Amino acid sequence: MSQRAVPGFRVRRSGPLALLQDAGRFGVRHLGVTQGGPADLHGWAWANRLAGNPWGTTALEITFGGIELVAERELTLAVAGADLGATLDGETLPGWQSVAIREGQVLTFTQPVNGLRAYLAVAGGFSAEPVLGSVAGVVREGLGGHDGLGHTLAEGDLLRVGEGGGRGGDVRSAPTTERPDYRQAARLALLPGAQIGDFTGRSLFDAFNAVWRVDDRADRMGVRLTGPRLQCRIESLISEGIGLGAVQVPPDGQPIVLLNDRQTIGGYPRLGALTPLAASRLAQCLPGQEVRLAPVARERALADYRRFRAVFA
Repeated sequence: MSQRAVPGFRVRRSGPLALLQDAGRFGVRHLGVTQGGPADLHGWAWANRLAGNPWGTTALEITFGGIELVAERELTLAVAGADLGATLDGETLPGWQSVAIREGQVLTFTQPVNGLRAYLAVAGGFSAEPVLGSVAGVVREGLGGHDGLGHTLAEGDLLRVGEGGGRGGDVRSAPTTERPDYRQAARLALLPGAQIGDFTGRSLFDAFNAVWRVDDRADRMGVRLTGPRLQCRIESLISEGIGLGAVQVPPDGQPIVLLNDRQTIGGYPRLGALTPLAASRLAQCLPGQEVRLAPVARERALADYRRFRAVFA
């Protein structure tokens, strides 16, 4: 942990899942260690930019809400991603813009209004000891987070911030075009994978024309989709590396989209993989929401991602 870190927030009430997330843990998958990082890259990146932080700065990912934080000092912060009914001293806290708060003020996230995961960034970033090169909190692996052990925030925990980060950057508000309405049906771009030709013709038609629903079996590891049963001619497959957004199809024919805390290898055939921004969009979907899968060419997907990253260069 940086010696220049100072108290930022005290947790007065904890929610179901709140974790510190930087850009993720890379270069260690050969050890069986997963990526971690923000489930919604878009919301995380905008929260940091509005707080005046560079790419990779640690922010707090809050899932569902139910958390209450007390400011230990003056701070400049920004909340992006989902609307979890955030308030500051009981008054609505505007999202997607930078806000200055005073010592002693109480920041509360209640419950989902629009989306599932909100990102709280502070000028200077949250500070914690990196584990295997990253602060990203992964509960399943017991790595990272505010205590280095992957624990979610609990009542009484102290969040530290970078000293001297009291002021934000020049960008004070995100354009309306960058503020998704997560309640709308999502169209998820998918890069076709190596096994896509082994699915039956009917299954491929259904995969890209049917409406899928987000199952209640969803977390940071993956999201199960329910809809028509997909069939693959492959009966067995040697396990291979699994990337972000991989769409596996187990024997029951219901796709599972793997997210940030996924396993590092898998043996189910795959339709392909969602693009990083499509995986981010899926991570904001509540159970029961409708989504559609849309095939996309590699060149188009790469151009879209480069355009997104250029905003935060």
